[in-house]
Amino acid sequence: MKNLSGIVTIGTMAALVAFVIYGLKTGIFYDAESLKQFIAGFGITGALVFVIFQAVQVVFPVLPGGIGCLGGVLIYGAYQGFLYNYIGICIGSVAAFLIAKNYGSAFLKKIFGEELHEKYVRWVDHKHFDRLFALAIFLPVAPDDYLCYLAGTTKMTLKKFTAIILLAKPAAIAAYSLGLTTLFNWGVTLLK
Repeated sequence: MKNLSGIVTIGTMAALVAFVIYGLKTGIFYDAESLKQFIAGFGITGALVFVIFQAVQVVFPVLPGGIGCLGGVLIYGAYQGFLYNYIGICIGSVAAFLIAKNYGSAFLKKIFGEELHEKYVRWVDHKHFDRLFALAIFLPVAPDDYLCYLAGTTKMTLKKFTAIILLAKPAAIAAYSLGLTTLFNWGVTLLK
């Protein structure tokens, strides 16, 4: 069973890396209109592709999470966009947590760099790490993707992690979505 899990993990990682490379080469990670056209090309399954995109961008944070949130709102509207953002980001957050559980702190240093790791690693030893983590996830100011990985290096259980993500993420996603949509619309108005 452990070998099958390893094979699935490696296969999933390879598929995600391929998607990230494709996204970087085609520019879908950098431009909301390109992302919208990419998603529209999938027709009715576009929502599923968008949810997968949001999950991937948590695991491989190649762009700020707010950009994906903005894309969801621009493509699907406020309510559906929020829902798809929420589902994808929660899936990606759990995946990041599980990857860190398997590969540990050294993996985080390689992926995110020593500087970011040193900035937050002292949280791990704090007796109220769970509360700090929940607050950071709730507020749209912390590097959430990294913190999901960091939580995976602690004694936090998957059940507690998932509960924090499911309960705290909506506020941050709503803030990103609303704030960035407002800024985007304001910027478009200025350019007209």
